[in-house]
Amino acid sequence: MPYLKTYHLFISHAWDYNEEYYRLVNMLQGTPYFKWRNYSVPQHDPLTGGGQLEAQLRNQVQPVHAMLILAGMYVNHRQWIQYELDLAREYGKPVIGVYPWGQQRAPVQVTNAAAAMVGWNTDSIVAAVREYSLR
Repeated sequence: MPYLKTYHLFISHAWDYNEEYYRLVNMLQGTPYFKWRNYSVPQHDPLTGGGQLEAQLRNQVQPVHAMLILAGMYVNHRQWIQYELDLAREYGKPVIGVYPWGQQRAPVQVTNAAAAMVGWNTDSIVAAVREYSLR
């Protein structure tokens, strides 16, 4: 079996839309010949609050090879996702925007930051991760 790179990914999302996040995680976990490590902050494993949240997010984003953004229209109203986009830019991390199932529009903040925008399709997402992730 050939060597498989392990991609370190941060999946930015809003907890109000957890179902999409977990569907994406399950899609990636079920992809043959694709290894990845999840640096996200899911609702079941939150960072501790307080004034240290920004520093903790920095620690989560700094080691990743790429950031996936679930680009539902709700992103326009999520200051934390914008903060994560800003971190990606600051650290030079490529952003891959993922359109939610059935959508073809995304917030301009996401499309402007993204190296690629892909549909809700495992092959498209994995191909973008392989193409745009830092080596």
